[in-house]
Amino acid sequence: MTIEKGNKAPAFKGVDQDGNKIALSDFKGKKLALYFYPQDATPTCTVQACNLRDNFTSLQKEGITIIGVSPDDAASHKKFEAKQQLPFRLIADTAHSIIDAYGVWGEKQLYGRKYMGLHRTTFLIDEKGKIKHIIIKPKSKDHAAEIIAAFNA
Repeated sequence: MTIEKGNKAPAFKGVDQDGNKIALSDFKGKKLALYFYPQDATPTCTVQACNLRDNFTSLQKEGITIIGVSPDDAASHKKFEAKQQLPFRLIADTAHSIIDAYGVWGEKQLYGRKYMGLHRTTFLIDEKGKIKHIIIKPKSKDHAAEIIAAFNA
């Protein structure tokens, strides 16, 4: 199933870096930026997470909650959060249940080699639980501005 703008966001349940349960239903009536990234502590993923961290106050002023999702486990997320001082929650999706529901796992290519992996994508979910915008291949160094602009469009 392909998710498109205007669709109801697929419901999800997961566990964050602190072992707390988290679900889409927790964000009813709120703006949510659900960002999927391939791996903790890799160069591009770190740049993206730090951009969101550095602009966290601006995102909060806009009423936007940030949640990261990757296939890494909670321990990896906790280490990443601590090292980069991330002020938002990271969902450990080792079973790919959320990743598959949002359709962000698929074939990738690097230096001519094809492999399966996570496509860096951000889903902006409005207060009614609908997909407002999908940012495919976000600009890691400027991701917070992209999110704010798309929510305000």
